[in-house]
Amino acid sequence: MTSSDPVEAPTLGLRERKKARTRDTLQREAMRLFRDQGYDETTVEEIAAAAEVSPSTFFRYFPTKEDVVLRDDYDTLMMEVFLAQPSGLTPLRAARSAIHTMAEIFANLSRDELELEQIRIALTFSVPDVRARWMEEFARAFGKFAEGVASRAGLTPDDLRVRTFVGALLGVMVVAFEPLARDPSADWMDILPTLDEALGYLEAGLPL
Repeated sequence: MTSSDPVEAPTLGLRERKKARTRDTLQREAMRLFRDQGYDETTVEEIAAAAEVSPSTFFRYFPTKEDVVLRDDYDTLMMEVFLAQPSGLTPLRAARSAIHTMAEIFANLSRDELELEQIRIALTFSVPDVRARWMEEFARAFGKFAEGVASRAGLTPDDLRVRTFVGALLGVMVVAFEPLARDPSADWMDILPTLDEALGYLEAGLPL
């Protein structure tokens, strides 16, 4: 599988860096509180106080309590990596290559970042309200992936071929996440190898 060159993060201005720090602090404190006292037992007011901001500031960054669990930059980064793949690759091969690059990124996360992701993933599949919100976000992701695939293929997002491809791609993602739905404490780092293997079956025409 061919991997792309690393995607360079854009240089942020002072205002954007401050906003990013506030968002990161809110998520970090939220995960700590969820871990220590439970999701349902933790209020937005407690999260805001731990992050030393007001509840209204919390809601400027996260529309709901569920969103503080689900919101991250990985979808955007995945799309950037996907679009940066060589033009000669098919969309499916480009997707597999992008997943390979994402696996390298995740492998370099710090221990604290890995713990944060483990908590986020566990909450996504163990808390009904978060899981329901995740399904809503999944529908939104369909549109974003359709735009990326269409851009790469020179088609429109509503083209049936694009929508069919994205539907198949997201279906494979559901398969990769399924072990976590059964056991939220499972190692989430196993998702990417499983996802790549499943995409390999899709690329091979789903041989049985």
